[in-house]
Amino acid sequence: MNLVSRLLLILTLSVFSLGLVMVYNTTSGELLDRMHEFGLIDSLLKQGAYGVLALFVGYVVFVVGHKKWVEYSPVLFGIFCLLLVLVFVPKIGCTINGAKRWIKLLGLTFQPSEIMKILLPLFYIWYLNKRENFNSLKKFLEILALLAAPILLILIEPDNGTALILTSTIIVLLFLSRVPFRFWLAPIMVFICFAALFASKMPHVQNRIQIYLDPETDLLGKGHQPYQAKIAAGSGGLNGKGLGQSLQKYNYLPEARSDYILAIFAEEFGLRGILALILVYMWIVFLGFIVAMRTTDRQSFLLASALSYVFAIQAFLNMGIVSGLLPSKGTSLPFMSQGGSSLIANALLICLLMEINEVRCRGNKLHLV
Repeated sequence: MNLVSRLLLILTLSVFSLGLVMVYNTTSGELLDRMHEFGLIDSLLKQGAYGVLALFVGYVVFVVGHKKWVEYSPVLFGIFCLLLVLVFVPKIGCTINGAKRWIKLLGLTFQPSEIMKILLPLFYIWYLNKRENFNSLKKFLEILALLAAPILLILIEPDNGTALILTSTIIVLLFLSRVPFRFWLAPIMVFICFAALFASKMPHVQNRIQIYLDPETDLLGKGHQPYQAKIAAGSGGLNGKGLGQSLQKYNYLPEARSDYILAIFAEEFGLRGILALILVYMWIVFLGFIVAMRTTDRQSFLLASALSYVFAIQAFLNMGIVSGLLPSKGTSLPFMSQGGSSLIANALLICLLMEINEVRCRGNKLHLV
């Protein structure tokens, strides 16, 4: 394993280890109100178990190789589109906080849309290779229709954050693969306008925009988490209160171990801690783009670039939401937030980047890293 791959692995494991500490730390505060529902280490053990599963699945992906996964992507893409339909089927799909994003199996919940963040770039690259190039508008509209199907299903769940990530990933892929602007600019804009109009008609979207503009209008409802997150981050100051010293984790900020775990981290580690964490995420993204720039074929370049972008946009959206710069979208912080599906998806992402880098190094012995 070369230097870039080792750094990716070390940084990822460091963030995950920190995430385990924060999940355990944040869960301790919730016990005051819900001692009868779960034990102190239940959330830690669950996240750790998902971490082991993610490591195993990531290893399988690494061994098989990205070129094989590109070949398998049409079948996997179809299967996960079917799973996105099954989330709406009673007794199969699972509704949490009004959203139908999960499938319940053997007592565990699974979110298909998280894996779609990885499958969509793989399927696009396979289709691009099959068609060689989109030299006609008809060929381009075919792939655009196929890619739009899972996004529309995800919008209906609703999961606007994931839909935004997938749509923007498509735009990045179109730009990097040099599809002529005359083919994709107008259709993409029409799709974005349609999706925005569709989303704007949803009551929960209207409420989120209203809460984003003025959280104090509903402090006991939808505005409670964004408002308390600002209090947590602000009270941390420059140096923070210290590990375990957060007050907001005592259920002032509900479910903080998932999407808002960064707020508790900011309260306990302060601005310096947040800047250090941002630097780690920037390094991971930077290493991902290094892998992309050093590839020797278009397929590897497109995949590494898209995966690096997906990782970056997830971290950016979560940090923007927690800080109040963006409206709430339910986007998790990679390797920090509690959530098995997100953890597995991001592990697949990192392992694919590492495998692409290892293939490039085996093909060119002159590179030192």
